Amino acid sequence: MRIVIARCTVDYVGRLTAHLPLAPRLLLLKADGSILVHADGGSYKPLNWMTPPCTIQQAEGKWTVTNKAGEQLIITIEEILHDSSHELGVDPGLRKDGVEAHLQELLADQPGVLGDGYTLVRREFPTAIGPVDLMCRNGEGGSVAIEVKRRGEIDGVEQLTRYLELLNRDPLLAPVQGVFAAQMIKPQARVLAEDRGIRCVTVDYDALRGIEKNELTLF
Repeated sequence: MRIVIARCTVDYVGRLTAHLPLAPRLLLLKADGSILVHADGGSYKPLNWMTPPCTIQQAEGKWTVTNKAGEQLIITIEEILHDSSHELGVDPGLRKDGVEAHLQELLADQPGVLGDGYTLVRREFPTAIGPVDLMCRNGEGGSVAIEVKRRGEIDGVEQLTRYLELLNRDPLLAPVQGVFAAQMIKPQARVLAEDRGIRCVTVDYDALRGIEKNELTLF
């Protein structure tokens, strides 16, 4: 990974245009070919990015990043404050707790629980900012990205939102719908998800495992 801190402007040219004025920013060039532009604020979300496969042309004071769709991220550098490269090796990936990991496995085997006609495309679908838990097709053949949690909270909705923003840039996948699946979804998370067009599904872990709940009646 190459880490560059530079005073720069950033212009995105594609299906729309976006401009970031001159300011110090963090530029991450990852081994997979992706590039991310960060500011010191805004939490973990990049200001702009380009996903692989893409090509990077580096001229004096100007980087031009072009993806397979012909979209470009043009970074004009006034001053480089830091520039270093690091070999991170193979990442072991995120290890989820046992229930959440098993819940993902069960939903992968029974995608119809999430929607009529749903079929699994892949578990841990890779993106430049991390793997989507489940990528499915709906009954009409459209793409659906699914984030699986044991407890559905606002952070999970934000995570799925970032995946959807990235996936919907890929013309081979777009439009991509989002489903937030959890055993329990907090009201605030549900409101945020629905406001962003993300469908919420509450799943029964025991039912997925084929365990029937017995009610005890006292006489």
